[in-house]
Amino acid sequence: MKKLYGLLGEKLGHSFSPQIHSSIFKELNIDGYYHLFEVDKLDLQQVILGFKALKLKGVNVTIPYKVDVVKYLDDVSPEGKNIGAINTICFKDGETIGYNTDYYGFGMMLDKFNVKVRGKNAVILGSGGASKAVLQFLLDNGVNEVTFASRDEEQCRKKFKEFKAIDYNKIKYLDNQDLVVNCTPLGMYPNVESSPLSKEDVSKFSSVIDLIYNPEETLLLKYAREQGVQGVNGLYMLIGQAIKAQELWNSIIINKETVDKIYEEFK
Repeated sequence: MKKLYGLLGEKLGHSFSPQIHSSIFKELNIDGYYHLFEVDKLDLQQVILGFKALKLKGVNVTIPYKVDVVKYLDDVSPEGKNIGAINTICFKDGETIGYNTDYYGFGMMLDKFNVKVRGKNAVILGSGGASKAVLQFLLDNGVNEVTFASRDEEQCRKKFKEFKAIDYNKIKYLDNQDLVVNCTPLGMYPNVESSPLSKEDVSKFSSVIDLIYNPEETLLLKYAREQGVQGVNGLYMLIGQAIKAQELWNSIIINKETVDKIYEEFK
């Protein structure tokens, strides 16, 4: 009997997740089907109960439900609690457990492209859900200093009280920076002519990570290439978080070669 998985969100028409999970199923000989579940916020609790009744193996959770869904779960993993958001739910022994596999996917991406974190200074662009997972990974892996840049500096400062918060115009005044991570949708298809940073700002960093994967090269990453700065898009993170979800759902370990193979397939 096919195992049923899926993605829970509001609008899912452009999701890559079914193709990625189908590739994982094929590679690992899992008899599974991955379905898109577009759900209204008011129905969220009933949907989770419905998933339990239907005996789904697991679901991913995307915008805008990564925070809202937490209150309807039986338990949340340590990284999910620290981040305050989850993107993966496991259904085990009649219980629902939430995890944040974006956290692991981000780490897998840094490892793949040899981006060092320990002792480094990092700037995170944006203050949404993705930025929380990035922040937690950086903190857990010995980052020296984190600065947030946001269009709404005041709101960002309230949200991340322990960290320095600036607006984008002040990035040019920062010194001794190593890594910048774009957690905003600026530059995402179809608005490919947007970049959160100027070419001059990009030159302040040794590595530019853009969590966007469509287009493959955003304007931000184009600036990085033109300045001779390392640039990495979000595709490996996307594959990595899907792999981690499958590990959790099926209680397996998936080797790095499989991750790389699937990444090359979508690259």
